[in-house]
Amino acid sequence: MTDEQTIKYDAPTIEQEIDVISTYRLEDRAREVVPHGGFDYMSGASGDEFTLKQNNEAWTHKGILPRVLADVENPDTSTSILEHDIKVPFIMAPIAAHGLAHETKEAGTAKGIAEFGGTIMSISAYSGATFEEIEDGLKGSPRWFQIYMSKDDEMNKNILDEAKSDGATAIILTADSTLSGNREKDMLNKFVYPFGMPIVSRYLTGSGKNMSLNNIYAQSKQKITPRDVKFISDYSGLPVFVKGIQTPEDASLAIGAGAAGIWVSNHGGRQLDGAPGSFDTLESISKVVAGRVPIVFDSGIRRGEHIFKALASGADIVAVGRPVLYGLALGGWKGVKSVLEYFETDLKRVMQLAGTQTIEDVKNARLFDMKK
Repeated sequence: MTDEQTIKYDAPTIEQEIDVISTYRLEDRAREVVPHGGFDYMSGASGDEFTLKQNNEAWTHKGILPRVLADVENPDTSTSILEHDIKVPFIMAPIAAHGLAHETKEAGTAKGIAEFGGTIMSISAYSGATFEEIEDGLKGSPRWFQIYMSKDDEMNKNILDEAKSDGATAIILTADSTLSGNREKDMLNKFVYPFGMPIVSRYLTGSGKNMSLNNIYAQSKQKITPRDVKFISDYSGLPVFVKGIQTPEDASLAIGAGAAGIWVSNHGGRQLDGAPGSFDTLESISKVVAGRVPIVFDSGIRRGEHIFKALASGADIVAVGRPVLYGLALGGWKGVKSVLEYFETDLKRVMQLAGTQTIEDVKNARLFDMKK
């Protein structure tokens, strides 16, 4: 028996609409249907998971002030970013290995996004599906591409060419993952990917199947510099977001290198444990960015209130990750659509109660400092 045949992974297969009362509750429901190792990989974080907890705790540091007599009805959630008009201020975050959640992999997520409409899918280089399989689901819907760089720039050019040919309109350089965080759950589970990674398999010593995250990161580029931002921008001709920004200094460095956008993220608490909650870093970064380039925020979005607070603290849009995968696990593409509809409805509720008619109103809203 070869290594390629040793792993059996029974991903969920059901396709159904799901009731979403809270995305926190979705996590508990997904735990019941996703195989243990796969669920721990999706939901887990680095070390003691301190930073994962801080991502949730950070939301309590700012409050939304209710506003009355505001002449608001049926708030408008539409906005735009990099010439994309989108109906909601949230997109799909780039996440590896959707096949851990459902047998349809990224193609299922893509179909849910396309059926919801009016948003953007971020495709991870660590996808378990091909560009062609994902396009079968997206059917022409907008997409950005997240690159984990090879040590070989000719390989990087090849991947960028393919992403651009597939229709990507922006590149996301994940700069915070030059090696794997201390994923203790994955080590305890002896977790390896049960399927290949066709996009990056060209520079791996294997397909990605039966490989650990440490093995895969070790074959990716560890030394990321401002020159890489310029290289990707110049070669692809596409706007580049630098993902993993947590300090004003790095935001300035990225913009100086030619970044067309800043992506504030701590990788969902999966990299450096002991770091602050991502939301706690956003305001100081947005002050330095000062509107020069758009800001995308992720790490911890679970409610409409979280989207509101991020936008009011300087983000232009947010990216949603784990809740979408939980929806995929529980209902396939229909579950993905249900989760996105939940966020749209919940955000409209918050906007109404906060007296904000438009996303621009949300961005201008004053938050209350709960720590005083």
